[in-house]
Amino acid sequence: MISEFQEQHAKRLIESFMAVTGKDLITSHEGVREQDTPKINIPKKNIPEKNIFAKSKSVGQQLFEAPFVVVSHNGGDDPILNYGNLAALDLWEMRWEDFTRTPSRKTAEPEFRDDRAVMLKQAKEKGYFDNYTGIRISRSGKRFLIKKAIIWTVPPVIGSKDLDAQKNGQAATFSSWAYLDE
Repeated sequence: MISEFQEQHAKRLIESFMAVTGKDLITSHEGVREQDTPKINIPKKNIPEKNIFAKSKSVGQQLFEAPFVVVSHNGGDDPILNYGNLAALDLWEMRWEDFTRTPSRKTAEPEFRDDRAVMLKQAKEKGYFDNYTGIRISRSGKRFLIKKAIIWTVPPVIGSKDLDAQKNGQAATFSSWAYLDE
């Protein structure tokens, strides 16, 4: 079961993704074929085997259980991750409580943070950036390559008491990744 925040934030992610890309965030990943993804042992212990796109589930639950990664951070000067679905939590090897306290810059190794900052700036200026490839690092230090990521701007939460939520945040989604150090 997900929280009210997760449900409402998932709706914001889906709506903002549609606004800038013209695509549905959930169904845009349904067409990913097995051969398009890396042939590696990706830990998916938290991802349900059943059809996550069943109509009986809320959109928030569907996005949280999706077999592709969705992450977002707030609009702070040093943005903090504020959402990660189960695929993201598995990939970064974190629990929700830890993930949502992590500065998003820490998802990339120090030597790749400048490239990441340039990409995020371009996404902010244009509304989104697609076909991004980059190296990320999990909590335990596992390095992985993400491919074909889409990064987009998420509008602020109107009326929020959190000043960082009153600024544009950013989100990313991808369904292709491979571990580098195994």
